[in-house]
Amino acid sequence: MRRYILVGILILMCFLLQSTVFQALAFGGIVPNLLVVLTASFGFMRGEKAGLIIGFVCGLLCDIFFGDVIGFQALILMYIGYLNGKFSGIFYPEEIKLPMALIVLSDLSFGVISYFLLFLMRGRLNFPFYFKTIIVPEVIYTTMVTLILYPIILKINFALETREKNSAQKFV
Repeated sequence: MRRYILVGILILMCFLLQSTVFQALAFGGIVPNLLVVLTASFGFMRGEKAGLIIGFVCGLLCDIFFGDVIGFQALILMYIGYLNGKFSGIFYPEEIKLPMALIVLSDLSFGVISYFLLFLMRGRLNFPFYFKTIIVPEVIYTTMVTLILYPIILKINFALETREKNSAQKFV
């Protein structure tokens, strides 16, 4: 139960940071996507199911407050969390290269999928411009913020796992 409450608080904090603080720190209108970082991180730390659920909740939160279509971002983040969960078998906490690469790929795929489903379908065919001015700067900004946010998420996950193992040993 404690895990769900703490993860819920973490989702809410990342959402609030992304929608308030980082809006004030936007570079050219570009804001890092903290919810992609959170979804991808929990996906490869905890597995497919955790990534899927956290991605759905993060995306639904964004859809409710900022989306035109309810469920659009929830679906994309759900798939991102699930696919990152496929890498949970090769996840090592002391290794940062795999998580960074997965977060970069996740944010890049989020931007490309969003372009194709939101803009291309409405006749906006200038993908190179969108890629150069929106997607790539967001990926770079998200990567820089990930260097600070990821160790925090890793410590929280480690503390939760340690507490769960200790409480499980009390009953054995």
